[in-house]
Amino acid sequence: MTVIDELDRGIVHALHIDGRAPFSRIGTVLGVSTQTVARRYRRMRTQAGLRVIGAGHLDRDGHTRRLVRLGATPAAARTLAQSLARRPDTSWIKLLSGGTEILLIVRTPRHADAADSLLLHEIPRTAAVTSVSAHYVLHTYLGGPTPWHGQVAILTEHQTRQLEPRRDGPVSGRALSNADNALVTALQADGRAGLTELATATGWSSATVARRLADLRAREEIFFDVQLDDTHFGITTRALLWMSVPSSQLDRAGAELAEHPELAFVLATTGPNNLVAQVMCPDPGALHHYLTRRLGGIAAIRTPEVTPVLATIKAAGRITAELPEPPRATHHRRVEPR
Repeated sequence: MTVIDELDRGIVHALHIDGRAPFSRIGTVLGVSTQTVARRYRRMRTQAGLRVIGAGHLDRDGHTRRLVRLGATPAAARTLAQSLARRPDTSWIKLLSGGTEILLIVRTPRHADAADSLLLHEIPRTAAVTSVSAHYVLHTYLGGPTPWHGQVAILTEHQTRQLEPRRDGPVSGRALSNADNALVTALQADGRAGLTELATATGWSSATVARRLADLRAREEIFFDVQLDDTHFGITTRALLWMSVPSSQLDRAGAELAEHPELAFVLATTGPNNLVAQVMCPDPGALHHYLTRRLGGIAAIRTPEVTPVLATIKAAGRITAELPEPPRATHHRRVEPR
């Protein structure tokens, strides 16, 4: 798939607004048929890795998230990243720098005895790991429930209002609970799964699934994110920004960064670099322009560390790439002239 046109961008933007919006509503807003939207969606799902992912609200699901940065030997970093990707408690695993750093989010239950097992026991015992730093994710300014629109934000305000999730019916007082785990797990696999599929996954009736899903959405206990291969939108240069900001200016800087379309996520964390973001640009020149003109204009941010992102191995709960092994050296037998 080499061409993403304006209609494709409109569909992706619509899914950012409401990941479960019916194709019929998206078609009405975009001025095309339901069949056209469904066909385009299936094509992007097959050829561009488009996925809608459901998840519990980051601040209300009873878990703590840590941003972990690992240094590793070049020969072992790929294997280690893919091994970490198979764990259910990891997400957003990225290979950084020259293939010698790994970034990941580790999700652990609050107050659990084994919460630190991965961080404090398993990773340090891996001989390939040369350094470990782990910090709490304190706040999300951009990402998760506030997704990146970036290169696909082309719908008008009127179209956006037409697509915003509808809040029909009464809202209960019941928050996300263990009984909802099967529902959330099914939505993580496919945020657009039908009621029949979700009923099978949960053991509930379709009517119960519909009521509970509507209730959780109305209470903002769950949200829907959109994932796809952004190279189809002209993104070829990605980097992580590690920034140090005075605490008194952290909220202001984070909120300002969240308005930048070049950024995919912005997180406040503990540690010396208390603001972390990912920038996505069409080429290195555009990255330079962003760093010098836009990021450089925020006085609170001084001398940010910029780390290239080589690959995203795992996104929100799904392995997105299997890294190819580096090419092996070819040995040629020298043949002496006769």
